[in-house]
Parts: sequence; structure tokens; C-alpha cells
Amino acid sequence: MTYFVGIDVSTTATKALLMGADGKLLGVAASEYSYETPKPLWTEQQPNLWWQATVASLRQLLAQTRVSPTEIKGVGLTGQMHGLVLLDAAGRVLRPAILWNDQRTGAQCDEIRERLGKAALIQITGNDALTGFTAPKILWVRQNEPDVYARTAHILLPKDYIRYQLTGDFAADKAGGSGTILFDLAARDWSPEVLEALEIPVEWLPQTFEGPEMTGALSSEAAQATGLKAGTPVFGGGGDQATAAVGTGAVVEGIVSLSLGTSGVVFASTDRAIVESEGRLHAFCHAVPGKWHLMGVMLSAGGSLRWYRDTLAPGMDFDALLTPAAEVALGADGLLFLPYLTGERTPHPDPLARGAFVGLTVRHTQPHMTRAVLEGVAFGLRDSFELMQAAGLATVRQVRITGGGARSRLWRQILADVLNAELVTVNTGEGAAYGAALLAATGAGIFPSVASACAAAIRITGSTTPSPASEIYQQVYPLYSDLYPALRGAFQAIAQHS
Repeated sequence: MTYFVGIDVSTTATKALLMGADGKLLGVAASEYSYETPKPLWTEQQPNLWWQATVASLRQLLAQTRVSPTEIKGVGLTGQMHGLVLLDAAGRVLRPAILWNDQRTGAQCDEIRERLGKAALIQITGNDALTGFTAPKILWVRQNEPDVYARTAHILLPKDYIRYQLTGDFAADKAGGSGTILFDLAARDWSPEVLEALEIPVEWLPQTFEGPEMTGALSSEAAQATGLKAGTPVFGGGGDQATAAVGTGAVVEGIVSLSLGTSGVVFASTDRAIVESEGRLHAFCHAVPGKWHLMGVMLSAGGSLRWYRDTLAPGMDFDALLTPAAEVALGADGLLFLPYLTGERTPHPDPLARGAFVGLTVRHTQPHMTRAVLEGVAFGLRDSFELMQAAGLATVRQVRITGGGARSRLWRQILADVLNAELVTVNTGEGAAYGAALLAATGAGIFPSVASACAAAIRITGSTTPSPASEIYQQVYPLYSDLYPALRGAFQAIAQHS
């Protein structure tokens, strides 16, 4: 028998997954860890936690499945993007990793725009300078921890630190590399122009590989630690969103992945490097060779519904909360909800944006408010679709939905109607780790391409199509779109007094 492992190094746990050559999921193991917030807006993590969790998860997976390590023919890697891991010349960690959600680098983002020009930065990298990305973190260390910067010899992303522990090689995948904003998006490699402007030595950066490419082989030390076999190939993999898209089959243009969890992520594969001119969408390399993707991120999607339930209907079961909302007229009888409870990223990169119910009257009941929340999140996700199509994305043929919100039949129907597109669910629930295993299987020659791997392993389990009522939402959406511009000034004033 032939098996493949996918490893997902997330912010809160490392997951190891075992998949058969036929795409069948055989086992999953995970080990959790914590992160640190040493100062307000800072988020850091000790890289050794990832390695300890990787070892524990692999050991647990092998014990659980009783598969012989000799039958495992490849390992694929995925995990949190944008984090900064600094190593010295001997490969020792110099400081805790600065994570994707760390917000300390506002001044460095301004400096990057000044050095390159915002328009040129977006054109080269596909993205504006945002605090979550890797490049501003590097500048922050240079300016605030010069002793650490002086000893730096290698820059890695979190999952690529695990790659280094597994193989002893400094390597990265192109999807993850493009998330640093040090990449030339079209060329799919480090940008000499950006590196020169930011004065970052190219020799500090690892060689980059496509998702199914082999980057190294398991060392004897790593084999002894993990229980895997020395010499097992390790493949490129990709950032968590790119491999999650592989895990749901969103690998060809026209099929869009929609993750409806605490946040909402709209992910669209593209056949060329498409850039949204204002940087309101992220544009990265896909984990699929020769493919790119556009991505919109909504900060409070399922999080809006949870906040609403916990605040206004504490202790109420979600099904009991949503069932009466199905009886409310589309558009919630003129009640609109703006879901910016934690600021927003797409389409308004505004940390000061706020949530709001607009249009409340005495005739509105709790079911009206519930439906308005569901519709407001759907409208917010549609913003990403609108930006993608305006940037040049081909027509959306199908939306593959995952996440906790996908379990609600009512919410799926609202989304299908608001987006005016078919929504489907698929048989794969492990997302990123599963996608990493599919990339490894493709690299090992089990499948001729990533698309064929997805076609063989992923099945559609349900479909929700737009109803005739979709036309009503096409009339309500412009009203929703007018809310943020109308309220932006108020949001800024409120922030100054809170």
C-alpha cells in the first residue's frame, strides 16, 4: 500500500493527516499549543512548539493507523502564512516568531510604500503593505532589535521551519513566498527590485518550489524523532488557504472556494497573475503550478452570528435561533446589518469600521434581526466577488463552501441567492492538511496533475442553487453597499472618543 502525510502548522495546533493513494482519509492527529502577546497588538510564538507538536502528532498518527512508515511515500506541508522566523548561520532560532496577526508594524508598512511607491508595490507583489505580512516584520526587527538582525542568516515561514527540521534544507513553496510581499507575483520568485528597495539580502531567503515539487528528504535525525522513515520525500505544499483550496478542488478558474468560519475567505484560482489595482484583494501564487489566486478576507463572518447569539440570545441553540428567520421576508423587511464588528479587510481595509443595524423599526422582531445578520454577512462576502470580477476574473461557475456556517441550509440558500451562483458542499472536511497530502501524492507521481488528483479524490455532496427570489437581493445589495461610505466618517469620530 501507498500512503501520504499532510502536516498543517496552524496558529493553535499542528495537525498530521494520513491519506491513501486513492485519496481516502485514514487518520488525523493534532497537538495544541499557545501563543504569546507580550505587548498590546503583538502576537508571537516559539518555533520549538511547532516541532514538538509535529513530532507528537506524527507519532500519534502512526500509532492510530498502524501504517508502516515504509509505506508512506511523501509528506506535504501547509500552515499559517506571513509569520517571521529568524535563524542564525547555525540554524538556531534568534527570537520568537512574529505571527500573521501581529499588528505592530504600521510604521514599517508606511515605509515600504514610501520606498517603492504604493502603485509599484501592488503591481509587483500583488498586494499593498499590510501589518500581517512578513516584509514589514523584517524591517521592524532591523529597526528595533539590531542585535538580532545582525546575527540573522536565514528567514523562514512557520511551516518552512518544520521543513528545515524534517530535512535540514532551507526551502519554501511559492504560495507561501508570495505572502511575504517580497515576491514578484508574475515571475513566481523573490523580487530583486523589492529586496533592493528594502535592503534585505537575497541570500537570507530560501529557494522556492511549486506545491508538488520535492524540496528534500527526511533526515535520519528527523526520522528517529517522528517515527517516519529516513529518506521519505518532502514536497513543497503551500500556505493554508492555497492548500485548503486544493483540498476542496478550487484549482481551476471559475470554481471559487468560500470558507464560512469565524472569518470569511473567498478564494478564486486564476490562470494568470491578476492584481486588484488598489490592493483591496490579496493576490498570491497558488500551490498549483502555473496558477495564481485572488483572495478576499472578511473578518467577522460566522463571528458576527456568534456575537449576535451570545449577546442578544445567550444560551440559545443556533438551530432554534435560525429557524424562525426562515419565515422572514427576504431583505428582512428593510433591516440591514453591517458586519464590521472587528474592523474589516475586504473590501474596506479599515480597522476603525464598526458593525451596525440600519433601518430598525418597531415592527422588527428577533427573527428579523437574525435574518439581517445572515444577509449582511452574505452581502459582505459578495463584495469580494464583485472586486474579483472587476479585476478580470472569469465568470464564477460554482462556489465550494466549507466551514461551520456551511451547515445551515438557510444560510446556504441566502448565499446562493445573494451571489447568484450555485453553492456546493464536498466530501473533504480536513481542508489544508488534506490538500497538502494531495500535493505530495501528485509530486510522487500518483496523479499526473493537481487537477486530476482533485477530480479523483473530491466529490460533491450537496448543491444549493439560486431561487427566483435572488432578484430581490440584487436590489437590496446596492443599499448595503452604500452604508460604509455613508458611515465611515462616523466610525472615525467614534474611534477618537472610545
